[in-house]
Amino acid sequence: MAREDQRVNDMCGIVGIFAKSAAVEPHLGAYISSMLIEMTDRGPDSAGMAVYRDPAPAGETKLSLLAAEPGYPWDDLAAALASAVGGTAVVEANGRHALVRVQASAADAGAWLATNHPGILVVAAGSVIEVFKEKGLPADVVERFGLRQVQGSHALGHTRMATESAVTTAHSHPFSAGGDLCLVHNGSLSNHNRLREELGRKGVAVHTDNDTEVAAAYLTYKLAGGATITEALESALADLDGFYTFAVGTRDGFSVLRDPFACKHAVMAETDDWVAMATEYRAIAHLPGAEHAEIWEPAPATIYSWNRS
Repeated sequence: MAREDQRVNDMCGIVGIFAKSAAVEPHLGAYISSMLIEMTDRGPDSAGMAVYRDPAPAGETKLSLLAAEPGYPWDDLAAALASAVGGTAVVEANGRHALVRVQASAADAGAWLATNHPGILVVAAGSVIEVFKEKGLPADVVERFGLRQVQGSHALGHTRMATESAVTTAHSHPFSAGGDLCLVHNGSLSNHNRLREELGRKGVAVHTDNDTEVAAAYLTYKLAGGATITEALESALADLDGFYTFAVGTRDGFSVLRDPFACKHAVMAETDDWVAMATEYRAIAHLPGAEHAEIWEPAPATIYSWNRS
């Protein structure tokens, strides 16, 4: 089979980087952007990135929001939200997208939005996570959101070849279901419809028919119930059927998991300064120190995790 055909069948490209050294953090956006752009030919439909940076003060929540159309009055929304929760809100708008920091819990802010602005999609919520995604090529998405300039502790990226759901911004990766958890995924799940129904009965909302959002909601539900990320991923091995490579971000950590068959491409590399993963090594090769990194293919059904603490 030709190399190009292998890429088409394997679908999508995922990348992730975790800063082990503070020296990496100012360059995180430049590193993850270059990694993501290197994976462009694995998915031309849409691209996105989750960045962990600038922790919100205690009692505040960061919300990554998406409107259906350009020109949304984000300042009015932020002011109304602040008034409703009895605090303040700060907004950074970018077309249909906005990052809002509000003095409220994610649950209270989300409930108010669902009641008063049901057309607004909460793309991510937490104290550290920010998610940027849009239809189009990785280079265009990186430029639109100025992602090369961002600093942070860790980040995930995804470029998508849509095979199981619509090409829309809402269907694009990364997916987050709250609680600072984020997931990017290469592959497909065979039982996501059943899991979506089960999660719905437990009060966990899934907004699209994308299987990756179901996996993100599943992991978030497990964490909310008191599981560690390792325990949640161990449960995923039993409860999620399919072929996949997951890269998962949490408030202070980064994890990788492949299914028991491990047929979806993945490679990892580690130095004293960083840990990186990608669908193909060429996305890692340009990182500083890559020539001296420990490089390996993650084993099937094995959880790899790094934590800032």
